[in-house]
Amino acid sequence: MHMFFSFVLGLTLLGVLGVLAAGMIGIARGDDARRSNKLMQWRVGLQALAILLLGLLMLSMRH
Repeated sequence: MHMFFSFVLGLTLLGVLGVLAAGMIGIARGDDARRSNKLMQWRVGLQALAILLLGLLMLSMRH
């Protein structure tokens, strides 16, 4: 089970990195502020999911 959480956590972290990069590039270019704000909201959500998955991974490895 911990292999599953590790895999999903890795995908989530890649998603965080991708959304962060897209948001920062958008801000640097001066693109639509609403789009950049929405990307940053997605980043925060993905980071929360990553923390949850990390906690579940730690719990699954404990047993």
